Amino acid sequence: MSQLAPTPRPTPSFTIRPAVPGDSQTIADLIRELAIYEKLGQSARATAEDFHRNLFGPRPFAEVLMAEVEGGAVGLALFFHTFSTFRGQPGLYLEDIFVQPEHRGRGIGKSLLRSLAKIARERGCGRLEWAVLNWNDPAIGFYRSLGAVPLDEWTTYRIADEALDRLAEAAPEA
Repeated sequence: MSQLAPTPRPTPSFTIRPAVPGDSQTIADLIRELAIYEKLGQSARATAEDFHRNLFGPRPFAEVLMAEVEGGAVGLALFFHTFSTFRGQPGLYLEDIFVQPEHRGRGIGKSLLRSLAKIARERGCGRLEWAVLNWNDPAIGFYRSLGAVPLDEWTTYRIADEALDRLAEAAPEA
């Protein structure tokens, strides 16, 4: 009696769509998952209310694309506009991209980046940029496979919290 080979289960398809105000809690949850993955869980203090106010309020500061499988969110890409003085044109900055580990390897991350590239071109942007943690070899390999190149000659600086307060307090009066 011959044994039949198991029938492969079809992988559920996914969709990419712009986030809506009702996604605020899901965005907060996915960002927390990302922070834990990046070993920065203690830094993730953003709430659903923060995302609702800052993404969908009177002055949106960023946008989000949601990745869904069977109607459930499994990933996101949060981005905002930048401007290059040297190029004289806008760009997009990808602040965060995340796909839950159990959904990786199916093209979801690549589709999020392709969707961002399409948005960038439609909006006249000359580039799409982001940062990646130096230890994140899987992400670095993925980004390089898409044609991304590291900007080794640049170092990112940050002022936050009390240092930002001190700097602001020393600003001249307008």
